[in-house]
Amino acid sequence: MKLLGNIIWFIIIGLLSTISWVLVGLLWCITIIGIPFGVQCFKIASFVLFPFGKTIHTNFDSHPIANIIWLIFFGWEITVFYVFIGIVLYITIIGIPFGKQCFKLASLSLLPFGADF
Repeated sequence: MKLLGNIIWFIIIGLLSTISWVLVGLLWCITIIGIPFGVQCFKIASFVLFPFGKTIHTNFDSHPIANIIWLIFFGWEITVFYVFIGIVLYITIIGIPFGKQCFKLASLSLLPFGADF
């Protein structure tokens, strides 16, 4: 079931979302100060490609300053996007597993530093 979910996710959401994360990561890496944020974008991009069967454990306490900076400049916008897409997917019965993945990605995109996945 994970394989089928990952294939459908890749076609519908995964590829476009991964490309977006990689492009944002490249933009962050232009400056020296933004390199840690760009690296996090690349990590998230690898997770977003095939999220079924993977778990996320967020730990705000490990990097609180980086998480606050991320939250102010980038985190809340992408979190709102994933929550909105998750709600739209939850409307249909078939989309519920994909909506769950969107909510999982929303928590990761809100505070990514210190997350284990």
